[in-house]
Amino acid sequence: MDAVATVEHEVRELIRRRGIDPVRDVGAARQVVTEAVTDYDERSMSGGLPQLPDITDAIKSITDAVSGFGPLQPYFDDPEIEEIWVNEPSRVFVARNGVAELTTTLLTADEVKDLVERMLRTSGRRVDLSSPFVDAVLADGSRLHVVIPDITREHWYVNIRKFVVKADRLEDLVRLGTLTRPAARFLEAAVAAGLNILVAGGTQAGKTTLLNCLSSAIPPRDRIVTCEEVFELKILQRDVAAMQCRQPSLEGTGEVPLRRLVKEALRMRPSRIIVGEVRQEESLDLLIALNSGLPGMASIHANSAREAITKMCTLPLLAGENVGSRFVVPTVAGSIDLVIHAALERDGTRRVREIAAIPGRVEGDVVEMADLFHLRDGVLVRGDGFPPHPERFERAGFDVAALLADRGES
Repeated sequence: MDAVATVEHEVRELIRRRGIDPVRDVGAARQVVTEAVTDYDERSMSGGLPQLPDITDAIKSITDAVSGFGPLQPYFDDPEIEEIWVNEPSRVFVARNGVAELTTTLLTADEVKDLVERMLRTSGRRVDLSSPFVDAVLADGSRLHVVIPDITREHWYVNIRKFVVKADRLEDLVRLGTLTRPAARFLEAAVAAGLNILVAGGTQAGKTTLLNCLSSAIPPRDRIVTCEEVFELKILQRDVAAMQCRQPSLEGTGEVPLRRLVKEALRMRPSRIIVGEVRQEESLDLLIALNSGLPGMASIHANSAREAITKMCTLPLLAGENVGSRFVVPTVAGSIDLVIHAALERDGTRRVREIAAIPGRVEGDVVEMADLFHLRDGVLVRGDGFPPHPERFERAGFDVAALLADRGES
Protein backbone atom coordinates (compact mmCIF):
# COMPACT_ATOMS: atom_id res chain seq x y z
CA MET A 1 0.00 0.00 0.00
CA ASP A 2 1.50 3.38 -1.02
CA ALA A 3 1.67 6.44 1.25
CA VAL A 4 -1.50 8.14 -0.07
CA ALA A 5 -3.52 4.93 0.25
CA THR A 6 -2.23 4.45 3.81
CA VAL A 7 -3.29 7.96 4.85
CA GLU A 8 -6.67 7.56 3.11
CA HIS A 9 -7.29 4.40 5.16
CA GLU A 10 -6.40 6.31 8.36
CA VAL A 11 -8.68 9.21 7.37
CA ARG A 12 -11.65 6.93 6.76
CA GLU A 13 -11.17 5.37 10.18
CA LEU A 14 -10.94 8.81 11.86
CA ILE A 15 -14.07 10.01 10.06
CA ARG A 16 -15.95 6.90 11.17
CA ARG A 17 -14.87 7.33 14.81
CA ARG A 18 -15.81 11.03 14.90
CA GLY A 19 -19.19 10.43 13.23
CA ILE A 20 -18.56 12.86 10.38
CA ASP A 21 -20.56 12.67 7.15
CA PRO A 22 -17.81 13.50 4.62
CA VAL A 23 -20.31 14.28 1.84
CA ARG A 24 -22.47 16.70 3.82
CA ASP A 25 -19.68 18.19 5.97
CA VAL A 26 -16.82 18.63 3.53
CA GLY A 27 -15.11 21.23 5.73
CA ALA A 28 -14.83 18.88 8.72
CA ALA A 29 -13.65 16.06 6.46
CA ARG A 30 -11.00 18.28 4.89
CA GLN A 31 -9.77 19.23 8.38
CA VAL A 32 -9.39 15.56 9.27
CA VAL A 33 -7.52 14.95 6.01
CA THR A 34 -5.16 17.86 6.63
CA GLU A 35 -4.42 16.69 10.18
CA ALA A 36 -3.84 13.10 9.05
CA VAL A 37 -1.55 14.09 6.18
CA THR A 38 0.48 16.42 8.42
CA ASP A 39 0.80 13.73 11.10
CA TYR A 40 1.86 11.09 8.56
CA ASP A 41 4.39 13.45 6.98
CA GLU A 42 6.00 14.06 10.37
CA ARG A 43 6.13 10.34 11.11
CA SER A 44 7.64 9.54 7.71
CA MET A 45 10.48 12.00 8.41
CA SER A 46 11.80 9.70 11.12
CA GLY A 47 12.00 6.81 8.66
CA GLY A 48 10.19 3.52 8.39
CA LEU A 49 7.31 4.91 6.31
CA PRO A 50 7.21 5.79 2.59
CA GLN A 51 7.10 9.57 2.13
CA LEU A 52 4.25 11.44 0.48
CA PRO A 53 5.35 12.79 -2.93
CA ASP A 54 3.52 16.13 -2.42
CA ILE A 55 1.50 17.17 0.64
CA THR A 56 -0.86 19.51 -1.26
CA ASP A 57 -1.61 16.87 -3.90
CA ALA A 58 -2.12 14.25 -1.20
CA ILE A 59 -4.65 16.43 0.67
CA LYS A 60 -6.63 17.03 -2.52
CA SER A 61 -6.49 13.39 -3.63
CA ILE A 62 -7.67 12.07 -0.26
CA THR A 63 -10.35 14.75 0.10
CA ASP A 64 -11.63 13.85 -3.37
CA ALA A 65 -11.69 10.19 -2.38
CA VAL A 66 -13.62 10.60 0.89
CA SER A 67 -15.79 13.68 0.21
CA GLY A 68 -15.90 13.90 -3.58
CA PHE A 69 -16.06 11.41 -6.40
CA GLY A 70 -12.53 10.05 -6.32
CA PRO A 71 -10.85 9.73 -9.72
CA LEU A 72 -13.77 11.58 -11.36
CA GLN A 73 -13.54 14.63 -9.10
CA PRO A 74 -10.98 16.49 -11.28
CA TYR A 75 -13.52 16.39 -14.11
CA PHE A 76 -16.16 17.89 -11.82
CA ASP A 77 -13.70 20.64 -10.89
CA ASP A 78 -12.80 21.45 -14.52
CA PRO A 79 -15.15 24.23 -15.72
CA GLU A 80 -14.54 23.35 -19.38
CA ILE A 81 -15.93 19.82 -18.96
CA GLU A 82 -19.70 19.63 -19.43
CA GLU A 83 -20.35 15.89 -19.31
CA ILE A 84 -18.73 12.72 -17.96
CA TRP A 85 -19.69 9.19 -18.94
CA VAL A 86 -18.43 5.69 -18.23
CA ASN A 87 -18.93 2.96 -20.84
CA GLU A 88 -16.84 0.48 -18.88
CA PRO A 89 -14.36 0.87 -16.00
CA SER A 90 -11.43 1.33 -18.37
CA ARG A 91 -13.24 3.69 -20.77
CA VAL A 92 -14.16 7.01 -19.15
CA PHE A 93 -15.13 9.84 -21.50
CA VAL A 94 -15.71 13.56 -21.04
CA ALA A 95 -17.13 16.31 -23.23
CA ARG A 96 -14.96 19.42 -23.13
CA ASN A 97 -16.63 22.48 -24.67
CA GLY A 98 -18.98 20.16 -26.53
CA VAL A 99 -16.30 17.83 -27.94
CA ALA A 100 -15.99 14.23 -26.67
CA GLU A 101 -12.64 12.78 -25.63
CA LEU A 102 -11.46 9.54 -24.04
CA THR A 103 -9.63 10.12 -20.74
CA THR A 104 -6.72 8.21 -19.21
CA THR A 105 -8.76 7.39 -16.07
CA LEU A 106 -8.89 3.68 -15.27
CA LEU A 107 -11.41 2.40 -12.74
CA THR A 108 -12.43 -1.01 -11.44
CA ALA A 109 -15.99 -2.35 -11.55
CA ASP A 110 -16.20 -2.00 -7.75
CA GLU A 111 -15.03 1.62 -7.94
CA VAL A 112 -17.77 2.41 -10.46
CA LYS A 113 -20.44 0.89 -8.21
CA ASP A 114 -19.04 2.68 -5.15
CA LEU A 115 -19.08 6.03 -6.98
CA VAL A 116 -22.69 5.53 -8.08
CA GLU A 117 -23.77 4.62 -4.56
CA ARG A 118 -22.02 7.71 -3.24
CA MET A 119 -23.71 9.92 -5.85
CA LEU A 120 -27.16 8.50 -5.04
CA ARG A 121 -26.71 8.78 -1.26
CA THR A 122 -28.16 12.29 -0.99
CA SER A 123 -30.83 11.89 -3.69
CA GLY A 124 -33.07 9.33 -2.03
CA ARG A 125 -33.10 7.32 -5.27
CA ARG A 126 -31.83 3.83 -5.94
CA VAL A 127 -30.63 1.51 -8.69
CA ASP A 128 -31.01 -2.29 -8.43
CA LEU A 129 -32.35 -5.29 -10.35
CA SER A 130 -35.95 -4.16 -9.81
CA SER A 131 -35.11 -0.61 -10.91
CA PRO A 132 -32.20 -0.85 -13.39
CA PHE A 133 -32.45 2.79 -14.49
CA VAL A 134 -32.06 5.84 -12.30
CA ASP A 135 -32.13 9.60 -12.83
CA ALA A 136 -30.93 11.80 -9.99
CA VAL A 137 -29.53 15.24 -9.30
CA LEU A 138 -26.23 15.63 -7.45
CA ALA A 139 -25.65 18.27 -4.79
CA ASP A 140 -23.97 20.62 -7.29
CA GLY A 141 -26.92 20.42 -9.69
CA SER A 142 -25.35 17.88 -12.06
CA ARG A 143 -27.69 15.26 -13.51
CA LEU A 144 -26.87 11.58 -13.05
CA HIS A 145 -28.21 8.74 -15.22
CA VAL A 146 -27.26 5.11 -14.57
CA VAL A 147 -28.15 1.84 -16.31
CA ILE A 148 -27.05 -1.53 -14.94
CA PRO A 149 -27.00 -5.17 -16.18
CA ASP A 150 -28.93 -7.11 -17.36
CA ILE A 151 -30.26 -4.11 -19.27
CA THR A 152 -26.65 -3.49 -20.29
CA ARG A 153 -24.51 -6.36 -21.59
CA GLU A 154 -21.90 -6.36 -18.83
CA HIS A 155 -20.90 -3.01 -17.33
CA TRP A 156 -22.65 -0.19 -15.49
CA TYR A 157 -23.28 2.79 -17.78
CA VAL A 158 -22.91 6.09 -15.96
CA ASN A 159 -23.64 9.51 -17.43
CA ILE A 160 -23.16 12.77 -15.51
CA ARG A 161 -24.33 15.96 -17.15
CA LYS A 162 -22.74 18.76 -15.18
CA PHE A 163 -24.62 21.93 -14.41
CA VAL A 164 -22.28 24.43 -16.02
CA VAL A 165 -23.68 27.95 -15.76
CA LYS A 166 -22.63 29.77 -18.92
CA ALA A 167 -25.78 31.81 -19.48
CA ASP A 168 -28.55 33.15 -17.27
CA ARG A 169 -30.12 35.63 -19.68
CA LEU A 170 -30.73 35.93 -23.40
CA GLU A 171 -28.02 38.59 -23.58
CA ASP A 172 -25.55 35.94 -22.37
CA LEU A 173 -26.53 33.75 -25.32
CA VAL A 174 -25.78 36.66 -27.64
CA ARG A 175 -22.33 36.94 -26.08
CA LEU A 176 -21.75 33.21 -26.58
CA GLY A 177 -22.84 33.36 -30.21
CA THR A 178 -25.93 31.20 -29.71
CA LEU A 179 -28.31 34.01 -30.66
CA THR A 180 -28.11 37.28 -32.55
CA ARG A 181 -29.12 40.44 -30.74
CA PRO A 182 -32.25 41.09 -32.88
CA ALA A 183 -33.46 37.53 -32.23
CA ALA A 184 -32.76 37.88 -28.49
CA ARG A 185 -34.69 41.16 -28.31
CA PHE A 186 -37.64 39.58 -30.10
CA LEU A 187 -37.65 36.50 -27.83
CA GLU A 188 -37.46 38.67 -24.72
CA ALA A 189 -40.54 40.57 -25.92
CA ALA A 190 -42.34 37.33 -26.84
CA VAL A 191 -41.82 35.90 -23.35
CA ALA A 192 -42.91 39.13 -21.68
CA ALA A 193 -46.01 39.18 -23.92
CA GLY A 194 -46.96 35.68 -22.77
CA LEU A 195 -46.49 33.68 -25.97
CA ASN A 196 -46.25 29.91 -25.64
CA ILE A 197 -42.80 28.69 -26.64
CA LEU A 198 -41.49 25.24 -27.55
CA VAL A 199 -37.71 24.76 -27.46
CA ALA A 200 -36.54 21.93 -29.74
CA GLY A 201 -33.18 20.27 -30.27
CA GLY A 202 -31.13 17.14 -29.84
CA THR A 203 -29.22 15.91 -26.82
CA GLN A 204 -26.80 18.52 -25.44
CA ALA A 205 -28.17 21.20 -27.78
CA GLY A 206 -28.67 23.57 -24.84
CA LYS A 207 -32.46 23.27 -24.48
CA THR A 208 -32.45 23.59 -20.67
CA THR A 209 -30.09 26.56 -20.77
CA LEU A 210 -32.31 28.21 -23.37
CA LEU A 211 -35.38 27.67 -21.18
CA ASN A 212 -33.54 29.19 -18.22
CA CYS A 213 -32.56 32.24 -20.26
CA LEU A 214 -36.08 32.66 -21.67
CA SER A 215 -37.51 32.51 -18.16
CA SER A 216 -35.41 35.52 -17.15
CA ALA A 217 -37.68 37.62 -19.39
CA ILE A 218 -40.83 36.61 -17.46
CA PRO A 219 -42.26 39.62 -15.57
CA PRO A 220 -41.11 39.52 -11.92
CA ARG A 221 -44.66 39.50 -10.49
CA ASP A 222 -45.58 36.28 -12.32
CA ARG A 223 -45.77 32.99 -10.42
CA ILE A 224 -43.88 30.20 -12.21
CA VAL A 225 -44.55 26.49 -11.68
CA THR A 226 -42.02 24.05 -13.18
CA CYS A 227 -42.43 20.30 -13.81
CA GLU A 228 -39.42 18.06 -14.54
CA GLU A 229 -38.28 14.45 -14.51
CA VAL A 230 -35.43 15.58 -12.22
CA PHE A 231 -34.55 19.11 -11.19
CA GLU A 232 -32.46 20.78 -13.90
CA LEU A 233 -34.03 24.19 -14.45
CA LYS A 234 -32.52 27.07 -12.47
CA ILE A 235 -35.20 29.75 -12.61
CA LEU A 236 -33.95 33.01 -11.08
CA GLN A 237 -37.35 34.70 -10.57
CA ARG A 238 -38.58 35.27 -7.04
CA ASP A 239 -41.90 33.32 -7.16
CA VAL A 240 -41.07 29.80 -8.36
CA ALA A 241 -42.59 26.44 -7.38
CA ALA A 242 -40.47 23.56 -8.70
CA MET A 243 -41.61 19.91 -8.83
CA GLN A 244 -39.91 16.71 -9.99
CA CYS A 245 -41.11 13.16 -10.61
CA ARG A 246 -40.74 10.33 -8.10
CA GLN A 247 -39.69 6.74 -8.67
CA PRO A 248 -41.91 3.88 -7.47
CA SER A 249 -41.05 2.27 -4.15
CA LEU A 250 -39.70 -1.26 -3.77
CA GLU A 251 -43.33 -2.42 -3.66
CA GLY A 252 -44.00 -0.68 -6.98
CA THR A 253 -46.17 2.04 -5.44
CA GLY A 254 -45.86 5.79 -4.97
CA GLU A 255 -44.66 6.70 -8.46
CA VAL A 256 -45.39 10.29 -9.51
CA PRO A 257 -45.10 10.68 -13.30
CA LEU A 258 -44.67 13.94 -15.18
CA ARG A 259 -48.28 13.91 -16.32
CA ARG A 260 -49.44 14.07 -12.71
CA LEU A 261 -47.17 17.04 -12.05
CA VAL A 262 -48.60 18.98 -14.99
CA LYS A 263 -52.12 18.39 -13.67
CA GLU A 264 -51.14 19.40 -10.14
CA ALA A 265 -49.40 22.53 -11.41
CA LEU A 266 -52.73 23.90 -12.61
CA ARG A 267 -53.98 23.86 -9.00
CA MET A 268 -51.07 25.99 -7.78
CA ARG A 269 -52.18 29.39 -9.11
CA PRO A 270 -49.56 29.56 -11.88
CA SER A 271 -49.03 32.62 -14.04
CA ARG A 272 -46.65 30.53 -16.15
CA ILE A 273 -45.96 26.83 -16.48
CA ILE A 274 -42.62 25.40 -17.63
CA VAL A 275 -42.21 21.70 -18.42
CA GLY A 276 -38.57 20.63 -18.58
CA GLU A 277 -39.13 18.17 -21.41
CA VAL A 278 -42.22 16.55 -22.91
CA ARG A 279 -41.72 12.95 -23.97
CA GLN A 280 -45.02 11.14 -23.64
CA GLU A 281 -48.69 11.65 -22.84
CA GLU A 282 -48.00 14.61 -20.54
CA SER A 283 -47.90 16.60 -23.78
CA LEU A 284 -51.71 16.37 -23.88
CA ASP A 285 -52.08 17.91 -20.43
CA LEU A 286 -49.61 20.64 -21.35
CA LEU A 287 -51.55 21.45 -24.54
CA ILE A 288 -54.80 21.65 -22.59
CA ALA A 289 -53.19 24.00 -20.08
CA LEU A 290 -51.74 26.25 -22.79
CA ASN A 291 -55.02 26.19 -24.73
CA SER A 292 -56.86 27.44 -21.65
CA GLY A 293 -54.89 30.70 -21.68
CA LEU A 294 -52.04 29.81 -19.31
CA PRO A 295 -48.71 30.96 -20.85
CA GLY A 296 -45.99 28.37 -20.79
CA MET A 297 -42.81 26.90 -22.20
CA ALA A 298 -41.41 23.41 -22.70
CA SER A 299 -38.61 21.58 -24.47
CA ILE A 300 -38.77 18.59 -26.79
CA HIS A 301 -36.29 16.38 -28.64
CA ALA A 302 -36.55 17.19 -32.35
CA ASN A 303 -34.25 17.94 -35.28
CA SER A 304 -36.13 20.99 -36.58
CA ALA A 305 -39.02 23.29 -35.76
CA ARG A 306 -41.25 21.38 -38.16
CA GLU A 307 -40.35 18.04 -36.56
CA ALA A 308 -41.08 19.50 -33.12
CA ILE A 309 -44.61 20.46 -34.16
CA THR A 310 -45.14 17.08 -35.83
CA LYS A 311 -44.03 15.37 -32.63
CA MET A 312 -46.36 17.52 -30.52
CA CYS A 313 -49.19 16.39 -32.82
CA THR A 314 -48.27 12.75 -32.22
CA LEU A 315 -47.29 12.42 -28.54
CA PRO A 316 -50.75 13.28 -27.13
CA LEU A 317 -52.17 10.26 -28.97
CA LEU A 318 -50.34 8.13 -26.37
CA ALA A 319 -52.78 9.40 -23.73
CA GLY A 320 -55.55 7.03 -24.87
CA GLU A 321 -57.65 5.71 -27.70
CA ASN A 322 -60.22 8.47 -27.21
CA VAL A 323 -57.63 11.11 -28.14
CA GLY A 324 -57.48 11.59 -31.90
CA SER A 325 -55.57 13.74 -34.35
CA ARG A 326 -58.78 15.66 -35.23
CA PHE A 327 -58.58 17.16 -31.74
CA VAL A 328 -54.79 17.27 -31.26
CA VAL A 329 -53.67 18.96 -34.49
CA PRO A 330 -55.85 22.10 -34.22
CA THR A 331 -55.09 22.25 -30.50
CA VAL A 332 -51.36 22.31 -31.23
CA ALA A 333 -51.91 25.04 -33.83
CA GLY A 334 -53.89 27.12 -31.34
CA SER A 335 -51.72 26.47 -28.29
CA ILE A 336 -48.10 26.87 -29.42
CA ASP A 337 -46.98 30.27 -30.72
CA LEU A 338 -43.22 29.92 -31.28
CA VAL A 339 -40.75 27.09 -31.85
CA ILE A 340 -37.03 27.66 -31.26
CA HIS A 341 -34.71 25.03 -32.70
CA ALA A 342 -31.21 24.81 -31.22
CA ALA A 343 -28.36 22.48 -32.17
CA LEU A 344 -24.90 21.39 -31.05
CA GLU A 345 -22.54 22.05 -33.95
CA ARG A 346 -19.62 19.81 -34.87
CA ASP A 347 -17.12 22.23 -33.30
CA GLY A 348 -18.93 22.05 -29.95
CA THR A 349 -20.73 25.41 -30.18
CA ARG A 350 -24.45 25.67 -29.55
CA ARG A 351 -26.50 27.75 -31.90
CA VAL A 352 -30.16 28.58 -32.50
CA ARG A 353 -30.83 27.50 -36.06
CA GLU A 354 -34.37 28.74 -36.53
CA ILE A 355 -37.25 30.49 -34.84
CA ALA A 356 -40.65 29.71 -36.32
CA ALA A 357 -44.09 31.13 -35.58
CA ILE A 358 -47.33 29.14 -35.48
CA PRO A 359 -50.09 31.41 -36.86
CA GLY A 360 -52.84 29.02 -35.70
CA ARG A 361 -54.00 27.74 -39.07
CA VAL A 362 -54.17 24.11 -40.25
CA GLU A 363 -54.22 22.80 -43.83
CA GLY A 364 -55.47 19.22 -43.82
CA ASP A 365 -53.49 17.70 -40.95
CA VAL A 366 -50.51 20.04 -41.37
CA VAL A 367 -49.95 22.92 -38.96
CA GLU A 368 -48.97 26.09 -40.79
CA MET A 369 -45.64 27.67 -39.82
CA ALA A 370 -44.03 31.05 -40.53
CA ASP A 371 -40.30 31.70 -40.75
CA LEU A 372 -39.19 34.39 -38.28
CA PHE A 373 -35.44 33.71 -38.15
CA HIS A 374 -33.31 31.12 -39.93
CA LEU A 375 -29.65 30.24 -40.33
CA ARG A 376 -27.91 31.59 -43.43
CA ASP A 377 -24.15 31.23 -43.92
CA GLY A 378 -23.85 30.34 -40.23
CA VAL A 379 -25.71 33.45 -39.03
CA LEU A 380 -29.27 33.71 -37.71
CA VAL A 381 -31.08 36.19 -39.97
CA ARG A 382 -34.60 37.55 -40.22
CA GLY A 383 -37.16 35.62 -42.26
CA ASP A 384 -40.41 36.87 -43.77
CA GLY A 385 -42.94 35.65 -41.18
CA PHE A 386 -44.67 37.38 -38.29
CA PRO A 387 -45.70 35.98 -34.90
CA PRO A 388 -49.30 35.51 -33.82
CA HIS A 389 -51.06 37.67 -31.21
CA PRO A 390 -49.68 41.16 -32.00
CA GLU A 391 -52.17 42.51 -29.45
CA ARG A 392 -50.29 40.69 -26.66
CA PHE A 393 -47.06 42.41 -27.68
CA GLU A 394 -48.89 45.73 -27.68
CA ARG A 395 -50.34 45.16 -24.19
CA ALA A 396 -46.83 44.33 -22.95
CA GLY A 397 -45.51 47.60 -24.42
CA PHE A 398 -43.75 46.25 -27.52
CA ASP A 399 -44.08 47.18 -31.18
CA VAL A 400 -43.65 43.79 -32.85
CA ALA A 401 -43.22 45.33 -36.31
CA ALA A 402 -40.36 47.49 -35.05
CA LEU A 403 -38.78 44.51 -33.25
CA LEU A 404 -38.73 42.50 -36.46
CA ALA A 405 -37.80 45.39 -38.74
CA ASP A 406 -34.16 45.12 -37.61
CA ARG A 407 -32.73 42.70 -40.15
CA GLY A 408 -29.19 43.04 -38.86
CA GLU A 409 -27.10 39.95 -38.26
CA SER A 410 -25.39 40.91 -35.02
